[in-house]
Amino acid sequence: MLDSFFKISQRGSTVAQEVRGGVVTFFTMAYIVALNPLIIGLAKDADGKYIGGGDAPNLALVAAATALIAGVMTILMGVVANFPLAIATGLGLNTFVAVGIASKMTWADAMGLVVLEGLIILILVLTGFRTAVFKAVPTQLKIAISVGIGLFIALIGLVDAGFVRRTGSGPVPVTLGDNGNLVGWPIIIFAFGLFLTIALQVKKVKAAILIGIVAATALAIAVESAFKIGPLFNGATGAVNPKGWNLNVPAMPEAIAATPKFDILGDFNLLGGFDRISLVAAVLLVFTLLLADFFDTMGTMTAIGKQAGLVDRDGNVEGANRILLVDSIAAAAGGAGSVSSNTSYIESAGGVGEGARTGLASVVTGVLFLLTTFLAPLVAVIPYEAATPALIIVGFLMMTQIKGIDWDDLGIAIPAFLTIILMPFTYNISVGIGAGFVSYVVIRVLQGKTKEVSPLMYLVSGLFMVYFLQSPINIWTA
Repeated sequence: MLDSFFKISQRGSTVAQEVRGGVVTFFTMAYIVALNPLIIGLAKDADGKYIGGGDAPNLALVAAATALIAGVMTILMGVVANFPLAIATGLGLNTFVAVGIASKMTWADAMGLVVLEGLIILILVLTGFRTAVFKAVPTQLKIAISVGIGLFIALIGLVDAGFVRRTGSGPVPVTLGDNGNLVGWPIIIFAFGLFLTIALQVKKVKAAILIGIVAATALAIAVESAFKIGPLFNGATGAVNPKGWNLNVPAMPEAIAATPKFDILGDFNLLGGFDRISLVAAVLLVFTLLLADFFDTMGTMTAIGKQAGLVDRDGNVEGANRILLVDSIAAAAGGAGSVSSNTSYIESAGGVGEGARTGLASVVTGVLFLLTTFLAPLVAVIPYEAATPALIIVGFLMMTQIKGIDWDDLGIAIPAFLTIILMPFTYNISVGIGAGFVSYVVIRVLQGKTKEVSPLMYLVSGLFMVYFLQSPINIWTA
């Protein structure tokens, strides 16, 4: 029955091979259950509240919901699309939701925009318009967006680990550690986790990132137990300890496993964001999410399809419409589950490398994610310094795509450069994308190459110009 439904023999695989591939995929991306709560679970919204509306972080709730949504959507990918592709909260997307959206409104409003973005993508898939939009943006600008997000993720990792800090005064905005010096055990834990993860990556260990997080966390717990370091900032006294842990002090949990709680599921306000910020700003936030979701999935799907031998002579992926359909539902489901947009994971390549060729591997990965919901209390012991090496590694992996940009063509090189540098330098993903789009259109017009610019690019660039000029426009219309 399994062989017939998933076409296992037809694709040159076996049940054992699919199970092994599914397990490997899980271990290559299970870090998201620990990392996503540290990215969105510790961020406050515009009202100073954490996800769930409380005054304290709800990391276990975020971890449980992250694993649940990933498990359900990955199983759906396997059953509906029969493709060895796993789904979970998108790195980069969750950072944008935490830093760029929730900071302007409530968490419920922010997740409402994520749901809205997913529904729009679903409509684009059902109408066939997604392919048209995909073709409108130059391929090399898509690469630049991914590279820029990679640098942004790496910068966040360095800041959260305390490796890079604000100076507080003087002409230089940031510096190395505490006033130019690396001090304290937490930095040592960060360095240990980073170099261990790098070593495991070099040795091509499948679960390198997860092993790095677990090993660094274990060492952090031992160090805190021995030296009683304490937090970087003491909320009760207001004291600052430059040698302390950033936000999360590692300690053994009261319980390793517990009955999962899903209290944050459904905590979203679909149109609430439009009441907190201007219509144009809200539309552009949704568009930015949509764009990142849009092209990440296209690239991931194509790469996995090629690796698994599931593409035709023209490079079209087998069952692409079903894959995109599930992926678009996952984007909305992530918002509805209060864990940010879910998307396809390139780490699925690890499972394909182990022989996965069908959706059975995705089902196996999904089931393992569901089992992980019972281990949510474990994430509360993971300090930033143990988890942030993963951001550095993921940033590196995204950065490697930069070789696909033609740096001799100024018409694409300058927009790509602005896209890449402005994301980390402004701490804003949408600014980088907007600068890249606008400069691309302007330069192509100056070059007399207007035929290379699609009408949709003119429209999107116009929207970004309105976004950049909001302040003078507000003054002019007042």
